[in-house]
Amino acid sequence: MSAIEARLAELGISIPAVTKPVAAYVPAVATGNLVMTAGQLPFVDGVLPATGKVGAEVAADDAVGYARTAVLNALAAAQSVIGSLDRVTRVIKVVVFVASAPDFTGQPAVANGASTVLGEIFGERGQHARSAVGVAVLPLDAPVEVELTLEFA
Repeated sequence: MSAIEARLAELGISIPAVTKPVAAYVPAVATGNLVMTAGQLPFVDGVLPATGKVGAEVAADDAVGYARTAVLNALAAAQSVIGSLDRVTRVIKVVVFVASAPDFTGQPAVANGASTVLGEIFGERGQHARSAVGVAVLPLDAPVEVELTLEFA
C-alpha cells in the first residue's frame, strides 16, 4: 500500500472513479511537472447531491461538504493522468467557485471544505494558494466547482 493510500485509509477517504466530463474537455492534463484539473463538480456516483445557490437553496454547511467532494473528484482526475497521488510533491493552487445567492459572502468558508481535506491528506505538501469565487451559476446548477493545480515528480 502506498503512503497516500495508507493515509486515505486512515482518514476513511476513498478516491472516487473519474467523473465523465459533461462537455468537450478532459478531466486533467499534465505538462512538465504540473497537472491541472478541469473544474470538478461534487458528483457522487454520477449524480449531483444538490443543486442551487449557496445561501438560498443550499446551506453553507452543506456546501462545505460539496467542496470536499469536488476536490476528491479533482484528485481522481489528477491521479488518472499521473498514476499515483504519491507522486504529488505540492498542491500549488485551489480554485473554488461557489454558486452564490446575491447576499452570500461566505465563499472562503465553503472553500475550506476543499482546503482542509487536502491538508489532511498531504500534510505540509497540501498547503496551497487559493481563490474562492462567488458566481451567479455553475454547470448543471451545481453549488460548487473545484479546480486543482498540483506539482508532481
